[in-house]
Amino acid sequence: MLAKRIIPCLDIKDGQTVKGTNFVNLRHAGDPVEMGKAYSRQGADELVYLDITASHEGRKTFTQLVTRIAQEINIPFTVGGGINELSDVDRLLNAGADKVSINSAALRRPEFIDEIANHFGSQVCVVAIDAKETEKGWNCYLNGGRIETERNLFDWAKEANKRGAGEILFTSMNHDGVKTGYANEALRQLSDSLSIPVIASGGAGSKEHFRDTFINGHSDAALAASVFHFGEILIPELKEYLQEEGINVRL
Repeated sequence: MLAKRIIPCLDIKDGQTVKGTNFVNLRHAGDPVEMGKAYSRQGADELVYLDITASHEGRKTFTQLVTRIAQEINIPFTVGGGINELSDVDRLLNAGADKVSINSAALRRPEFIDEIANHFGSQVCVVAIDAKETEKGWNCYLNGGRIETERNLFDWAKEANKRGAGEILFTSMNHDGVKTGYANEALRQLSDSLSIPVIASGGAGSKEHFRDTFINGHSDAALAASVFHFGEILIPELKEYLQEEGINVRL
């Protein structure tokens, strides 16, 4: 059984880390490189850096920041935000990122997944999906949760899997920032229907929430932001707790 991964996520705006609740109110949470180094020392398995302004304002992810992160941090990290073409992927991988996360660009042009997988390998391609549950079911959203689409979460995840995505990073917009637990029913349905790992995102508020997403949600990895950034949960303690609960983690 592969070890379950704990992944702090750092939202980047203007070169600084921020953390919002439900995608809108943003408050500052520190220097991205220093925070990454601290997480690496604490035992985080991977990191995700998302340039949250990039898609919306058409900015390119700051390559210089990626270069600095790669020089200072020894665990794998994924970069997302404003990645729209292969040249963006090439630039970020060359700067030192291990993987790239694509979201809006893939929804708008699904062949982009095939292109990344064919050029660089599936292992670098993380397809991030922001979805919200309404009376119509789970629908996917574009541009950081600003624009609703007609795409169903489960259908889109299966298509991404088939096209060559290496992982799915699913954020439940209903759960994001509110700290009441992950969307485990949807996560379980995703995990059980795909052949690639699923990363849970949106909703972490306690150690139990991590346990529940691994056991009930069948998630392969759990991503969180504010509970780590503001010291509400410490990664070494979280991992010890998970191990006591019978979950295989890297200590």
